[in-house]
Amino acid sequence: MRANAPDMIEWHPEIAAARQAGAPIVALESSVLAQGLPAPANREAYVRMSDGVRSAGAVPAVTAVVGGRAVVGLAGDALERFLTSGASKVSARDLAHAIATGRDGSTTVAGTLAICTAAGIDVFATGGIGGVHRDAPFDESADLLELARSSVVVVCAGAKSILDLSATLERLESYGVAVLGYRTNEFPGFFTPQTGLPVPGRADTATEIARTFLAGRALGRPSALLVVRPPPVEAALDENIVAVAVQSALKQAAEVGVRGGAVTPFLLAAVERATSGKSVQTNLALLASNAHLAGEIAVAIHAAQGAANG
Repeated sequence: MRANAPDMIEWHPEIAAARQAGAPIVALESSVLAQGLPAPANREAYVRMSDGVRSAGAVPAVTAVVGGRAVVGLAGDALERFLTSGASKVSARDLAHAIATGRDGSTTVAGTLAICTAAGIDVFATGGIGGVHRDAPFDESADLLELARSSVVVVCAGAKSILDLSATLERLESYGVAVLGYRTNEFPGFFTPQTGLPVPGRADTATEIARTFLAGRALGRPSALLVVRPPPVEAALDENIVAVAVQSALKQAAEVGVRGGAVTPFLLAAVERATSGKSVQTNLALLASNAHLAGEIAVAIHAAQGAANG
């Protein structure tokens, strides 16, 4: 007999109560806390993202693997451990082994999407998704394939600017992942609002996004709805500075032989140095704004479902 996925998940009491009440929930990844940002910025990210979701009327739920349990609602001592000591990355492919071996793991975008699917969570907020790497056509993030098979609204600031954004958009199209720009006609570049790459659709309200998502689900579409939002104007970086920093970092990575999963953190650290730490502040600002929008979308989905059920 197959195990029931919800039975394998440990729910934080607040999240369990929200689930029981049918209240809107927004998933947040733990990898951005354990690896994506340095201390104490990672703690600030947790507070700002959680506050952003709550201010919209939804409940935030950080996903992770803790002691071999898939957790929805990382908190307490476990959260403190992730913030101070970190944890190994867990992508979708790694979830079963992390659970079977009883270890801790911080969920990436792909890992969080897998938990969202198992837990029945409709909305997920993050910073930037992974994508196709530059100068490495066969090196692409597992995030893309997981987006193709996860019926979840994912709110982000596009793909990380260190990636090949044009190729990433093409791959999303090939995988049938719908992309909507929130109040923008361009695919943002994570740190920057403009890339010159048009998005196939635009939405100006959370309600419109919710209706689009529910229409796709009613049609039996198995993939995510990717909602891209530019970073807040006051926090966005100059695209020329970012471009120069990324090119320099790519050259450094090639010279020292950085490959695979180590490339992204290496490049992001290089951009941080090149911008004198401003990229961290941009990251914090976009994480908070994405979380708030995700909360609004979760509330709108909840309202639309309630109206449909009479």
